[in-house]
Amino acid sequence: MTRKETKKSRLGFGTTYRKGAYHDLGQEGEIGVVMGGQVWMVKPDHYAKTNNPCVWMQAGLTQFKSCNNYFDCTTCKYDHAMHRKVAEGKQMSWQDAMRMRAAMHRHCRHSLTNRVESRVCHHNYECSSCEFDQFFEDVWTAKTKSTPFEIQSIKGFDVPVDYHFHNGHTWARIESGGSIRIGIDDFALKVLGEADAFDLPLMGKEFDPDKPGWGMKRKDNLADVLSPVGGVITEVNHNIRENPGQANRDPYGDGWLFLVRTGDIKKSVSSLMAEDKSFNWMGEEVTALESMIEEVAGPLAADGGLLQADVFGNLPDLGWKNLTNRFLKT
Repeated sequence: MTRKETKKSRLGFGTTYRKGAYHDLGQEGEIGVVMGGQVWMVKPDHYAKTNNPCVWMQAGLTQFKSCNNYFDCTTCKYDHAMHRKVAEGKQMSWQDAMRMRAAMHRHCRHSLTNRVESRVCHHNYECSSCEFDQFFEDVWTAKTKSTPFEIQSIKGFDVPVDYHFHNGHTWARIESGGSIRIGIDDFALKVLGEADAFDLPLMGKEFDPDKPGWGMKRKDNLADVLSPVGGVITEVNHNIRENPGQANRDPYGDGWLFLVRTGDIKKSVSSLMAEDKSFNWMGEEVTALESMIEEVAGPLAADGGLLQADVFGNLPDLGWKNLTNRFLKT
């Protein structure tokens, strides 16, 4: 109940809400919101506010509109439709509406959408040539780590609730602004142990979903890792090259590996697992691992104990290739 109330206050709405699916987003009578990859359908009351406000709403040009495109206006159908109306002379642009306000109330678009604290626009809403806008989108946001809102422990393996998972034990998280952050999950890192090095591609390389995207090395053992989504790499976590163990210590935070951009975010993550599906899948993976261990080391204790990290290091007879074939799918 505490988690539910926390989620409700985080959503920022007035009356009722429910979990939904992507096909619910166009329904009348409810407002669809996408947060951390999860669709929420909301019925706001008269005083309702949203923590994900659309910039058109904040400019006073629409009564209630919550962003359902991760604040990525460049691929937002609603934003494109509104700008078509502007071009036809049927609608004022949100930029012109904001320019009509007193100087101290001309808030930066990132403040309007609650992505940064209150900040006044000093560039007359010419975002494409604004140094702060470019720094925020390309530098600050890209290098900021992911922080799971809530983590479930599945037999000792961490699974965050607002991430998407590939069956090759990689994860993807949709970031504010429309980028997708990628890493390796806690299960794979605990099973294979701390890597000596990661073979990471450079920025600009294009990932193909379900294809080897990078590699990890432990002594003489090498493993390819499948990319959970497709897209172009816009940022690489160079700290992991220098300190590979950070991936094990904080797999869903400072241990992230890449940031990618893709033309269709929702389609990119549609084949991945989230929440209940990822929890059930992880439980099945742990069961499969326990069976492999029993074949090598004999029956496990039936007291619900947790497996220690670095399963391969403690039981090398499991075989590196067997583990990577079974769990990384490579």
